[in-house]
Amino acid sequence: MTERRLCPPAPGPLEAYAAQFDPLFGTLAQRRNFREYLQGLLLPRDRNKTLTGLAGAEPVVEAQAGAVQRLQFFLSESPWDAEAVNASRLALLLGDPATAPHADGVLVIDDTGDRKAGTHTAHVARQWLGSIGKVDNGIVAVSSLWADERVYYPLHVRPYTPAGRLPKGKQDPAFHTKPQLALELIEAALAAGVPFRAVVADCAYGDNVTFEAGLWAADLPYVVSLKPSKGTWAKADAAHTPEDAARQLGWEGPTNPGEWTAVERRFRDGHSETWWAADLTFSGYGPDRRVRLVVATTDPAMLPAISTWYLASNLPRPGSARAADSAHVAAELEEVVRLYGLRNWVEQGYKQVKHELGWADFMVRSDRAIRRHWQLVCCAFSSATRFA
Repeated sequence: MTERRLCPPAPGPLEAYAAQFDPLFGTLAQRRNFREYLQGLLLPRDRNKTLTGLAGAEPVVEAQAGAVQRLQFFLSESPWDAEAVNASRLALLLGDPATAPHADGVLVIDDTGDRKAGTHTAHVARQWLGSIGKVDNGIVAVSSLWADERVYYPLHVRPYTPAGRLPKGKQDPAFHTKPQLALELIEAALAAGVPFRAVVADCAYGDNVTFEAGLWAADLPYVVSLKPSKGTWAKADAAHTPEDAARQLGWEGPTNPGEWTAVERRFRDGHSETWWAADLTFSGYGPDRRVRLVVATTDPAMLPAISTWYLASNLPRPGSARAADSAHVAAELEEVVRLYGLRNWVEQGYKQVKHELGWADFMVRSDRAIRRHWQLVCCAFSSATRFA
């Protein structure tokens, strides 16, 4: 067998990380381009992380430069397996005591939408883009990540293809809704051996019947957000929404909180805040029913929208009849709030880091090249986590 040619090393600690992926790349060019791509993604964001930016070339005028074309070929045409790279990345994270997931963390489901021009790029269409808060032309990815109070990192990602891009629309076998993609990501996390206390997601998934049914079918614990206006039929004097149910709780201040319980939220930077939480009885929800509905807020009197959560969970209430025969460990109000709170700070930090690494800066059109770019961004993210 011919001995492998040595690859020019990446700078500093990046080389030790990149070298662990060498068995997945059959040629010297692939190993070199893998290092150069990660290095470019990790550099300070003085400019967009396009192929010319990653190669340190001038936009447009040096687009045909050799270094740029090598990275273009590596991303679009070179024969390597992005899923195998991701599996190796996760194996490194799961095998490192500093980043190994445990049963007190959460599996967060989230999606990211970014602007993209034109119609020739795979998965791009007019659709809701969370990054700008409106419908526009762009691409959406559904992703999963694991998080606790110390670390967080991406697990798997799938592009969402709008029905209008498929020959048979919603009837096309290739069409999958975002909740369906989310359930596939949960299956992938379980297959990879990732433990977690609960699946956590915002109201885009919490209000979706397909997503909730999939969690029940798999007998998975979850804490998901509901819209405060999620309505139900009820008598005129009864609560019609989660917010109505919360406003019916007694509150006369911190010294006489009524049905509210003080919970302490501890943040990653060391500070803590006192929130207030309560179990609600509303529609089919209740503290001793199959699904609880927990309200958590900074101000029970005003229920400010920016700091009030309505959380559906199948984690039973301690001491309830369900707690004795449930497959899931019971959770106090503070635990339910803690679990969803992990998703909230990831929302504030994880997406910003992804964009700093150039998540949406790709200038390729094929499905394979886009998926490869995202996996390389995940590798760059995980390498930075290990360095930290």
